[in-house]
Amino acid sequence: MAEKLSDYKFRTNIAIRFSDIDAVGHVNNAIYLTYFEIARFTYWKEAINWNFSENGVIVGRSEVNYLKPIMLHDHIACYVRVVRIGNSSFDVMHVLVRVTPHGEEICTTGKTVCISYDYKANKSIPIPVKERDQMIAYDEPRLILNTN
Repeated sequence: MAEKLSDYKFRTNIAIRFSDIDAVGHVNNAIYLTYFEIARFTYWKEAINWNFSENGVIVGRSEVNYLKPIMLHDHIACYVRVVRIGNSSFDVMHVLVRVTPHGEEICTTGKTVCISYDYKANKSIPIPVKERDQMIAYDEPRLILNTN
């Protein structure tokens, strides 16, 4: 799927740490999931105002499409949007870009299936109404609704 940055409203900068770099000099492939997690959590805090003291989120599945390597001295950002909302799960798309003097260059895309979760009951739960409404309001009309 070719991602268009114009489909995304949320963007956050990501800091590359020296420990993210492998022996070849680029970001290790496992670190991309951490970058997605940082961006997703920032999205939930800043755009959605998810109440984590009442309801949690766990990851059900992640996909990563490595397109171009990211190096230690690159400046990167991650775009995030919700693309599907079911009853208790929703899909989050991520696009990691390299920021250059000539614009942004897509380096990696990915999708994470997130599940609304009650840690006390140790089970999935329906997505809380407030958070569901916030995701729809923020990402509409790019959002694909209710594919259960």
